[in-house]
Amino acid sequence: MRSGERQPAAPNVIRLAGIILLACLSSGCASTLVDYSATVHVVQPGETLYAIAWRHGVSHDELARWNGLSDPDVIFVGQRLRLRPGTPAPASTPSRPSPQPRARPLPAPPQLPPPRWQWPTRGPLLRAFGASGGLVNGIGIGGEAGQEVGAAAAGRVVYAGSGLQAYGQLVIINHNDSFLSAYGYNDRLLVSQGQDVRAGQAIATMGLGPQRRAQLHFEIRQNGTPVDPLRHLPR
Repeated sequence: MRSGERQPAAPNVIRLAGIILLACLSSGCASTLVDYSATVHVVQPGETLYAIAWRHGVSHDELARWNGLSDPDVIFVGQRLRLRPGTPAPASTPSRPSPQPRARPLPAPPQLPPPRWQWPTRGPLLRAFGASGGLVNGIGIGGEAGQEVGAAAAGRVVYAGSGLQAYGQLVIINHNDSFLSAYGYNDRLLVSQGQDVRAGQAIATMGLGPQRRAQLHFEIRQNGTPVDPLRHLPR
């Protein structure tokens, strides 16, 4: 964003205990469902632990710990993952290759300092955090279709794809044990899952969001909870 174009941030969205349905305009993005009340998720083809955590609004570290996963990159289609602590252990499924011994629970993630954020692209603020007319968990940054989108901080790509329909072509970057960022409505992805990226590195090109308008949907999540990016990005 150009200097001086920052607008006042909207109030933080209250995290609901039930199901939140985000209805986008028919000519824009598709609806998305964030289910905070679900207790179990059945792994579907192409899903990663980070994408599942993102969909259900929980921390990927907590999700791994609740399910005794020593390697968060190893999950199986049909595997049942608990989404809350203290829930009954999900029953094993035939699709899992073989029974696995219960792994030692992962230690609690350390509270690391936040990354040094920078704007992922240049353009006007089209939608504030919590505003209606799109995905409420982030901000909308305008620009031109095909414009470069960069990583807002150094990290590792933990998801790159279109499995979360409302986001279109989506990139999720893990920055440390507390912070992740997401970049949606992209036209073309320039990185792949598992790739390390530096701050400012091109990761995608801007696509079309609601009302077929060129924009980037940008989110920051701290310990699984969406936070207002304008509170972290430089002025």
